Amino acid sequence: MRLLLALCLSMLIPGGAQAACGGDFGAFVEGLKAEARAAGLPPAQVDTFFRGVRQNARVLKADRSQGVFRKTFADFAKAVISQNRMNNGAANAKRHDRIFDRIQAEYGVSRGVLLAFWALETDYGQVQGDFNTRDALVTLAHDCRRPELFRPQVIAAMRLHARGDFDPAGTTGAWAGEIGQVQMLPLDILHNGIDGDGDGHVTLKTSSADALMSGAKMLADLGWRAGEPWMQEITVPETLDWSRTGLTTRLPTAEWARMGVRARDGALAPHLQGSVLLPMGRKGPAFMVYPNFEVLFEWNKSFVYVTTAAYFATRLEGAPPFRPGNPEAALGDAQMKALQRKLAARGHDVGAIDGILGARTRDAVQKEQGRLGLPPDAWPTRTLLDRL
Repeated sequence: MRLLLALCLSMLIPGGAQAACGGDFGAFVEGLKAEARAAGLPPAQVDTFFRGVRQNARVLKADRSQGVFRKTFADFAKAVISQNRMNNGAANAKRHDRIFDRIQAEYGVSRGVLLAFWALETDYGQVQGDFNTRDALVTLAHDCRRPELFRPQVIAAMRLHARGDFDPAGTTGAWAGEIGQVQMLPLDILHNGIDGDGDGHVTLKTSSADALMSGAKMLADLGWRAGEPWMQEITVPETLDWSRTGLTTRLPTAEWARMGVRARDGALAPHLQGSVLLPMGRKGPAFMVYPNFEVLFEWNKSFVYVTTAAYFATRLEGAPPFRPGNPEAALGDAQMKALQRKLAARGHDVGAIDGILGARTRDAVQKEQGRLGLPPDAWPTRTLLDRL
């Protein structure tokens, strides 16, 4: 989920009037109707859009149970990158070769990246979700966890409806309101939707051309740099200064090379800056990631998801499987939550105590490792937990 652009549409509402989250659902819907009319949408169309809207308890349950992101990078990658998905990726690359060539020419986005997200989001369009999108968005806007993200998405969905690209009663997708083969939110479709097949509509559910072109335009608008890599596997010396690893440190590749960092195959990208990423610590797999890698976090905020998608993209373009190394054992869910509580007690912002090793928890782990004289590679271990 992305916050970028989420507030843009709400800024169009005069006086900043917004329906308050929580409370009676019916009253909240009436508040949304008032917002929509204030944003200039015709009253009759507003009534049509909300006719039959329902609060969906399944959406709220899904929002609170994203346990898949508690997996390690290696476990998550093993779970989602199958030989079947590799084969289907190659077949789809060939089937849509002209579309990918057009994307490369117009947006500079690699086909491997789009294929990876296409696979992980919907298995190349085969599993797009069965949640009513309007109901999901209104339910999440009413819920007080992230109303600033979802309230503008409701208005955006209404604008898509106004131009004939959204059926409020029939459009289905993921539990969080994403639509189509590459799972884009309504506001992203409004800003970046492309009619790739030339039929006069942006139909991300049924048109692979529309979905792939729209996904590419979104990445380009988010800052994707044409012709540049995003990730490559590397080898690192045991003497590396581990405190300089992680996404918060970006150095020229020539400087990394002077420290003994080498590409597993070929060479590090010249004239670029990169970060050494150790998703499972200094004893596990190692990658050099470039500015394009960080753009992917605007598609999905999960560290393990983005790292896996980026790695999958390299595999789809011919890279070998990563070398797993011999990382120290991962903490269990209860241990991770205990660690997060201890880090929070020391003043670190780790976000929710959810057992997920996200970017903020990794940053806090690295700082505490350095303070305690442990190798600061951002991989939480039982030793760190005990020392804290």
